[in-house]
Amino acid sequence: MTDPIPSRIVGDLSHLPESAMGARNMVWWGNIGFMAIEGTAFVLAAGTYLYLMSQSAAWPPPGDRPPDLLWGIIFTVGLLLSALPNLWVFRSARRKDARAVRRSTLAMAVIGAALLIPRGLELAHLNVPWYGDAYGSVLWMLMVLHTSHILTDWGDTCVQALWLYTHKIGDDQFADVEDNSNYWTFVVLSWLPIGALVYLAPRLG
Repeated sequence: MTDPIPSRIVGDLSHLPESAMGARNMVWWGNIGFMAIEGTAFVLAAGTYLYLMSQSAAWPPPGDRPPDLLWGIIFTVGLLLSALPNLWVFRSARRKDARAVRRSTLAMAVIGAALLIPRGLELAHLNVPWYGDAYGSVLWMLMVLHTSHILTDWGDTCVQALWLYTHKIGDDQFADVEDNSNYWTFVVLSWLPIGALVYLAPRLG
């Protein structure tokens, strides 16, 4: 019978914290990677839009009209204003303030639902069907792509709000709330160039 291989301690990790937030958390890096992937999708869609625009004698093509500005402006203003309560979420999570995290996350769930109203009206006033021509297809692609991110984050926020009000909040939950807040910031900032393509580019000519 052979002797067992003796164990050897290669390091003492007992001083490390059980949880972490921000860049010290692996989930934070996963969230950053996800935003990088989704950002690449936005860049590819925007590149397609600009390529088609450069190859067209008129943009939008004859017979098409640019999207109505009213609902686009209302949505954009609402989205930018949502950055303020989202900052409340972020700071509450950083302070590990359970009461504020519950309230701020619930507020963002309500705000996300409210923003879906002007977004729906935007889609109803694009003034071109998705199947009409290349302009209509790429326009709808940009809008649907961004809308899918709003829905994704809103759904995540609703689930988080439900969890926060029905479970004890620990360090991992504070980190999750922070990551969701960061993702909403990505949703807000990504709309600025997309909105410019959708509403301003067809009016430059």
